[in-house]
Amino acid sequence: MRDPLTEKPRRKIPSRLIEVDAWIDSSLWRFGHGFSRFWESVTIFSRRFRARGLNKLAVEVACEGLTLGVAGLIVMLALAQPAMKLTANGLPQQTDYSVLFLDRHGNEIGRRGVMRADAIPIDEMPDHFIKAVLATEDRRFFEHWGIDFFGLARALSENARAGGVVQGGSTLTQQLAKNLFLSNERNIERKIKEAFIALWLESHYTKREILSMYLDRAYMGGGSFGAAAAAEFYFDKDIRDVSLAEGAMLAGLFKAPAKYAPHINLPAARARANEVLTNMVQGGFMTEGQVVAARRQPATAVDRSTTTSPDYFLDWAFGEVQKIAGDMPHRNFVARTSIDMGLQQLADESVEYHLRQFGKTYDVGEAAMVVLDDDGGVRAMVGGRDYGESQFNRATKALRQPGSSFKGYVYAAAMEAGFKPDDKISDAPITIGRWSPQNYGRSYAGTVTLQTAIAKSINTVPVRLSQKIGMDKVTALAKAMGVESNLRGDKTMALGTSEVTVLDQATGYACFAAGGMTSNRHGILQLFDTNGNLLWDSKRDMPPRRRVLSETASAEMNQMLSQIPIIGTARKAQLSMTRAAGKTGTTQGYRDGWFVGFTGNFTAAVWFGNDSFRPTNKVSGGGLPTMTWQRFMEAAHQGIELKPIPYIDNTMPERKAPKVAEEGDAPPPVRPASLTTAAQKVLAQIGMLMSSAPPLEKPEKLAAAAGDDNAVGRR
Repeated sequence: MRDPLTEKPRRKIPSRLIEVDAWIDSSLWRFGHGFSRFWESVTIFSRRFRARGLNKLAVEVACEGLTLGVAGLIVMLALAQPAMKLTANGLPQQTDYSVLFLDRHGNEIGRRGVMRADAIPIDEMPDHFIKAVLATEDRRFFEHWGIDFFGLARALSENARAGGVVQGGSTLTQQLAKNLFLSNERNIERKIKEAFIALWLESHYTKREILSMYLDRAYMGGGSFGAAAAAEFYFDKDIRDVSLAEGAMLAGLFKAPAKYAPHINLPAARARANEVLTNMVQGGFMTEGQVVAARRQPATAVDRSTTTSPDYFLDWAFGEVQKIAGDMPHRNFVARTSIDMGLQQLADESVEYHLRQFGKTYDVGEAAMVVLDDDGGVRAMVGGRDYGESQFNRATKALRQPGSSFKGYVYAAAMEAGFKPDDKISDAPITIGRWSPQNYGRSYAGTVTLQTAIAKSINTVPVRLSQKIGMDKVTALAKAMGVESNLRGDKTMALGTSEVTVLDQATGYACFAAGGMTSNRHGILQLFDTNGNLLWDSKRDMPPRRRVLSETASAEMNQMLSQIPIIGTARKAQLSMTRAAGKTGTTQGYRDGWFVGFTGNFTAAVWFGNDSFRPTNKVSGGGLPTMTWQRFMEAAHQGIELKPIPYIDNTMPERKAPKVAEEGDAPPPVRPASLTTAAQKVLAQIGMLMSSAPPLEKPEKLAAAAGDDNAVGRR
């Protein structure tokens, strides 16, 4: 038996975990000690490069610049994503269509396609013309990579010295990028896209290819695109045969083709050509002795002063022809359009008159207008103030918020749902989620009728209506009436927050003028091949009109809309000879001003605003847009048969006296003389009879008989 007091205690064997713990502790200590010694050596070594004084300041500035540069690069790459998407499929292809356009009376009004189809190789163009372009547009074209920082610095210096913009910094490649992919809107986003697309062009094409594309695709006035088309239009010459004086005049058109077009302003074109010759001498492309003859004998262009071309309309109509042509084997067409050049002249005059008179006062720079007749034909289209300055069509491409002019669709959906103009509804504060719409004056009228609500353009009422009938029904009705732009369908759309085009609004409101039937908007009446064979006819090939608004709802809407010029926000739209109806629209911050109105004869939509979306100086729909509409309509209804608005019995219940011109006012426009509708129908019938009449069997006998009659007469 063991004695626990005398027996020695058994020695415990250390656990393996203790060994692992010791190894970890020692390893960490060795690593920390080694890293400390390494960091101390690095610190000692780096002290040799420690900057002090001015050197330290330079290093700090460089480091901050590098940090900001990296951050800026990240931001620029993010902003460049849209440009990368634009160039994902390469260059936009030019169409091979060729179309000669006629107005509704058969007069030639312009061409598209052929004006840019036959590209001349750059090697065959005159050397002096190429030098004139480079000396004026981009002297360092063959030295930069799409962006000329030296040229940009020089332009900034010259502009600062002159106190204004006298010199641009865009390279020829950047201008080509804008012509190919972008619009003429002046904002920082477009400039960023332009810069990145220019770099893309430089990396994918040679300098000669870029220069060739620029000379072939740039707009040069008169509806011509490219140097070859411009030489034919202005001088009736092949581009290969232009002289130095003519080449200098052509090179001067790239900056502002409308301003320097020789068929419009020959003195300005010659002065610009003289500047181009000076640029050639200063750039070292030619000597003064080589250009002196061109200075003494400036170029003279072909007289085309009487030629007018509705370029915005032609651009849009060209796209319409391509849609119609589809799978047709033909590529050369003659298109008779719906445009009335007399009305087009009135529309241009009305827009320009109000921009010239009130543009600076209201800080508004652009406007657009579309006019439809009672058959849905586009009679006039103004896509901007100056096609030469900007070919961007604001009537068909610019998406702008319609403001209260969109309420017409909301009220139409309400009438379709069973509401009546005399129905009463509450004008009181309303909140939907976190959105609380307010009226223009932040005041409320209590209980009002729908007629009063639309006439006074109360905001809370259409919001309540849209909640009751459902915004999906409003969206569906607007689409059915002809609005082609994408509509968001959210709760704020009742107040016109979803962007549409001017053409959309004119098309939609034309349904009211058509008594609830689709307007069947169109710009092409007939399409022929070059041999005169009829390929497409709007009366034969367009789908028939269909009803999108019941007769009851149409009558109620026309009754309400016709009261707005009398008791509502569009009192300046009243006409002296017939009833007018329509709706004004003003967006938040006064960025857009609208008036969309109609009579029994025409429907017109007018928009005023700025390309940059900059707020105007309180341009409201009842101001400039309504005044422009009224000035146009007052002249457009002269000398024509007046038609009543559908379901409105009294064409003009209270005849309004014409406005008495005050001292200093411009005289009201007068509609150019044209054939009446009855005369047009008679001539059309005569033409059909003559085309269907059988040919003479023996024309020589008729000639002989006529000769005998003349002989008898002489006796």
